[in-house]
Amino acid sequence: MSFRKDRLTKPIFRWAKGAMPAISATEREAIEAGTVWWDGELFSGSPDWDKLLAMPAARLSPDEQRFMDGPVAELCSMIDEWQMAWKDHDLPKPVWDFMRSNKFFGMVIPKRYGGLGFSNLAHSEVVRTISSASVTAGVTVMVPNSLGPGELLLHFGTEEQRQHWLPRLADGREIPCFGLTSADAGSDAAAMQDRGVVEMGEHEGRQVLGIRLNFSKRYITLGPVATVMGLAFKLFDPEQRLGRGTDLGITVALIPTTVPGVKTGDRHIPQFTFFQNGPLEGRDVFIPMDWVLGGEAQIGQGWTMLMRALAAGRGISLPSQSAAACAYTARVSGAYARVRTQFNTPIGMFEGIQEKLADLAANAYLVDAARRLTCAALDEGHRPSVVSAIMKSQATERMRQSTERAMDIHGGKAIIDGPRNYLGGQYRSVPIGITVEGANILTRSLMIFGQGAIRAHPFMLKEMEAIADPDETRGLEAFDKHFWSHALHAAKNAATATIHGWTGGLAAHHPKGAAFTSHWRQLSRYASAFSMISDLSLLTLGGSLKRREMISARLGDILSELYLLGASLKRFETEGRPEADRPIVEYVMQKGYNRLGVAFAGVLDNLPARWAAMATRVAAFPFGIPMPLPADELTTEVAEILMRPSSQRDRLTPDLYLGQGREGHPVRDLEGAFALVTEVAPLEKRLREAKSASPEAARDAGLIDEAELAKLSAAREAVRRVIEVDAFPMADVSPIAGQHDREPDQGARRAEAAE
Repeated sequence: MSFRKDRLTKPIFRWAKGAMPAISATEREAIEAGTVWWDGELFSGSPDWDKLLAMPAARLSPDEQRFMDGPVAELCSMIDEWQMAWKDHDLPKPVWDFMRSNKFFGMVIPKRYGGLGFSNLAHSEVVRTISSASVTAGVTVMVPNSLGPGELLLHFGTEEQRQHWLPRLADGREIPCFGLTSADAGSDAAAMQDRGVVEMGEHEGRQVLGIRLNFSKRYITLGPVATVMGLAFKLFDPEQRLGRGTDLGITVALIPTTVPGVKTGDRHIPQFTFFQNGPLEGRDVFIPMDWVLGGEAQIGQGWTMLMRALAAGRGISLPSQSAAACAYTARVSGAYARVRTQFNTPIGMFEGIQEKLADLAANAYLVDAARRLTCAALDEGHRPSVVSAIMKSQATERMRQSTERAMDIHGGKAIIDGPRNYLGGQYRSVPIGITVEGANILTRSLMIFGQGAIRAHPFMLKEMEAIADPDETRGLEAFDKHFWSHALHAAKNAATATIHGWTGGLAAHHPKGAAFTSHWRQLSRYASAFSMISDLSLLTLGGSLKRREMISARLGDILSELYLLGASLKRFETEGRPEADRPIVEYVMQKGYNRLGVAFAGVLDNLPARWAAMATRVAAFPFGIPMPLPADELTTEVAEILMRPSSQRDRLTPDLYLGQGREGHPVRDLEGAFALVTEVAPLEKRLREAKSASPEAARDAGLIDEAELAKLSAAREAVRRVIEVDAFPMADVSPIAGQHDREPDQGARRAEAAE
């Protein structure tokens, strides 16, 4: 052992010290913020699928279900999206009051502090359903229950702070916001210039030790109406009054917005999506020391607080909103494709439309499968930061795909804004979800694989800690242990990847008794190939992998796809293997294999160490990298699921607000037309075969009776209402409309002049 350490390990240890970059304090806090869960299994190269299937599905409690059936349904019916977005530019006061009185802002606050004490799944379901009615309302409910004062107080506040603030947040007496982003600090939050200085100052008529703050934040959701803000800033103690040095690090404080020097109320307009959002300004704001979140003991721990909160919250809020968008766009697009005809044919019968519909169905199934699995993990106490990053990035990207496909299918119907347009608001809001809580570009290229390779890899973090150990003897001892364990692990994975590759996955592991055995085997094959190429990338690129963002992004794509596809197969098992869902699952998997193939090819084509790329190709993909696509017949079969009423369609798009309780709601009209059109389809076929000029002519010829004529007329009238778009008087649209006024005889005068 001593020979190995001295002769073999020591030179490698010295090389690694130069090749591997040191982990910064902020990186370490981000890496250590969450826990390792299923991401660790995927990085191992040999995921235990039986363990995944054994994980119980999350379920709503009776109280949570009653809340969904009662207050959530009622809230959705209160919202007039057109009136709110284009006229009032805010949710009306009765809606705000209803949310307060029913504790929508206190869902995650425990009952002992006056909140609802809901599970992560319930939080997700509430946000999902409300978002299907209104993105603005969804964001308004989402933010106080996600990254904000409530969540941070629960985990880091003093008991005195909890007792004071949490009941007031729960019942809506206080509206919270959280100030993090500023002009200098977007994705790089650690670059913030907002400063606090420890000094003596006056508070409530007496001199106390506190903090003098100057800050300028932007993009703060609920900022214009907030009564209390969580504020992140860098704290300095130039006179060392606290005896902890001069630079104390990022700190968080809870500050009422009425404090002198604080300015709120101005609004940003995010893509004409009128949730409350705006800047926060503070000039010479003095606060006492006990307003620091968690008290003086938590000074300098702000970055850790934020990363720990994001480790969970990023996996709930935006994925829930994205799941709503994917299901909603799938449902309305399938219905519209059935009722809208061109060339005397429902447009859903055209294969170009069917391609879009099949993708919509697949996204709805996959995103909700991953959302439910992630919520189940969170409710078991996991805080999987890598999985949460996957969910935020991948769910919002699929939201973007689904919304674009829905717009393509609807054409002009979705372009013309007005009360009849049920897609425009969703389309405008897409870039917001893509950007916030960690922009997708950054999340994909730096976080998913970059943090995952360190946090979830079985040995990488241990090796890096050994390299960074200031005691070189102790560091070498630890490195010797972990490096050779890593080497053995890599050799086993390379052997496994070779066996899986050369057998086409036939020798790969699959869970006992599960359906879709071949797909489980393929996921095992891809997981072993991922582990092999990950180790080779880390070995050959070392610390420069951090700068090879395109390679890191593709490795992150592979990890993400493995998680999402595993979640989809688990959903099929959890729901009792419904036979009708087999085509959707098959489509999801085929599309996923294509994305995996593209990502693997991108890594191997661009890996600088060509020998490593060649070794992976020979071992894992000896017959080429598979990039299958669903067959046309399968695409049509999946698309048709959205175009016929069925329990399967309802199961694919559950718990959406579809205009219930709102006469004239455009989605309610669409659902009604869809039901009528499918009901009279046999009558329409009878008329076509008889080449009847009209329903009335068919009645006169005795082909249909009066009752059938009435049904046909009702269906056609319903379709007419659905395909109508809005038009407004010129004066209602433009304040300078009068410049286009013409005298009644203006045209006649021009004609006379021409003569």
